[in-house]
Amino acid sequence: MFGQVHCPEALSGEELDRYLELGWFRMGQTIFTTNFLNFKGEMYSAIWLRAVLSQLDMTDLRRKMSRNNKMFRTEIRPASISLENEILFSKYRNSIPFEASPSLEHLLFGRYQYNIFQTMQVDVYDGDLLIGCGFFDLGKQSAEGISSFYDPAYKKYSIGKFLIMQKLNYCVAEGYQYFYPGYFVPGYPAFDYKLDIGKESLEFLDLSTDEWCPIQAFDPEKTALAVMQQKLRAFEQHALAQGIEVSFFNYEYFYVNQLPELRGAELFDYPIFVIINEKSDDDLISLVGYDVRDQRYHYMQCRSVWTSDQAPASERFYAAQLLKLNIPLFQADNAVEVAGFILSEPS
Repeated sequence: MFGQVHCPEALSGEELDRYLELGWFRMGQTIFTTNFLNFKGEMYSAIWLRAVLSQLDMTDLRRKMSRNNKMFRTEIRPASISLENEILFSKYRNSIPFEASPSLEHLLFGRYQYNIFQTMQVDVYDGDLLIGCGFFDLGKQSAEGISSFYDPAYKKYSIGKFLIMQKLNYCVAEGYQYFYPGYFVPGYPAFDYKLDIGKESLEFLDLSTDEWCPIQAFDPEKTALAVMQQKLRAFEQHALAQGIEVSFFNYEYFYVNQLPELRGAELFDYPIFVIINEKSDDDLISLVGYDVRDQRYHYMQCRSVWTSDQAPASERFYAAQLLKLNIPLFQADNAVEVAGFILSEPS
């Protein structure tokens, strides 16, 4: 699966380290992974990041903190949400152009009343006024940056970056090996600030190899979604030339395995696919997807487990049914073989 969620009742530092290494991250009191995102009707790849702290230029970071924010006071302590924190979060939330959690408590805990993570808090003050706040979780050898927010009136001071620097400074001083800031999204600049952490230390998780690689080796033309699109468009073109009627779609429900209420259902979650029209009906859908992890086309039959009564937001999205794999039919590393197999099937 390309996305999953786990809901552990407890989580040791060693377990959190392992999750982070595999490209998982905190969401409330669950831990999840994803590789694809839908923002405003456009599909993107999620690229997980980490900083190797031994390679971080702390002298440069401390110089930047001192130059830009030397007038501010910082406190780092175990997390404890106060009314002051909630008021600041609400002020920040009302200033941003995208939807955020309704409250800080909801962001960190969701519907739960406990915390399975060892969470630390950074508060930044101008005199006695709280102007910035950030949270991060500690594992055994790794830490993950959860959230940073600030008073919009102090935006020119780059308080968000200052909070990240404070988290990094703490983790280096305490001897941690890695800091995981979450993902960035090529083509969607809202997350690009994470790339400023320190490129000499930054790595990304390559889905096709399951390995962490230097950020300098990142190629936006080779993201999982870009490769899938290129491969499936090639198949679509070849199939049409062979007289196979097909339809190319983004999948509206690619995220379903990340929902706690559907965990364990193992539903179909390819973000894009090509439907073989003549071999599909309302209950059984025959389609072709491309998986960058094994670099192969997969011809599959999926069945509907739920039917929507709403029209999709865009005709480019398949939203008629929620799908589950029924039968794997064929796989190959090139489009010609897949099209040949489909043509050879009985009508």
